[in-house]
Amino acid sequence: MQEPQALSVARVLLALNKGELAVEAAMPYSSNYTLLTRVQHEDLQLLAIYKPRRGERPLWDFPRGTLYRREVAAYLLSEGLGFGLVPPTVVRDGPHGVGMLQFFITNDEESHLFTLLKEGQYEATIRRLCAFDCLVNNADRKGGHALKGLDGRLWAIDHGLCFHVEPKLRTVLWDFVGQPLPPEVVTALLQVQTRLDTNDSLTLRLNELLEPNEVRALRRRLQRLLDSNQFPPPGAGPNVPWPPV
Repeated sequence: MQEPQALSVARVLLALNKGELAVEAAMPYSSNYTLLTRVQHEDLQLLAIYKPRRGERPLWDFPRGTLYRREVAAYLLSEGLGFGLVPPTVVRDGPHGVGMLQFFITNDEESHLFTLLKEGQYEATIRRLCAFDCLVNNADRKGGHALKGLDGRLWAIDHGLCFHVEPKLRTVLWDFVGQPLPPEVVTALLQVQTRLDTNDSLTLRLNELLEPNEVRALRRRLQRLLDSNQFPPPGAGPNVPWPPV
């Protein structure tokens, strides 16, 4: 099994899209079917997380059978911003039907957002993650939804509860409320705004994965972040997911 740092994103995406899948085990503590899956493509073997649509638990506030598409949309937007926060993720038909397939990050299981904040050197990345969550309207940013890879890189996972048209931001990351957005975040937001306005490949893919009103809501959140140029305060309703880790 090759180490993640030895692989290019393009090679991983090719394997995720074209490789043969073999489910190894169900991941513990997951509310939806979350399956550790071995992927074999030519001479490359890697592990991935497979979440089939049919294993999604119905929710009262999110359309049924759409969580896997939101996970892929989150990956594409993270890449469009240049943040590189979300592991490579694709829509894929698998042993239990269509779903999302995401590159598995081998990680330090003792680390999470709270420990990473204490370490100090991750603050710039966590600020980008905080802005990303505001943009995608993440309703479930738990501390354990951030992973520290064995190479020390921070990754963000579990984005099925994103892109709702109504304000749903629930996160453990309220540390930066009222502080200005970092200049590099503003630059990334402006670049994505330009792409959304020109209907390029990112826009086309988001339009395939999300409903038109969800894409419009994404544009509005983007504009609000740029207009305010700061991390927003909590809104009405519950603002922290449970459990927090």
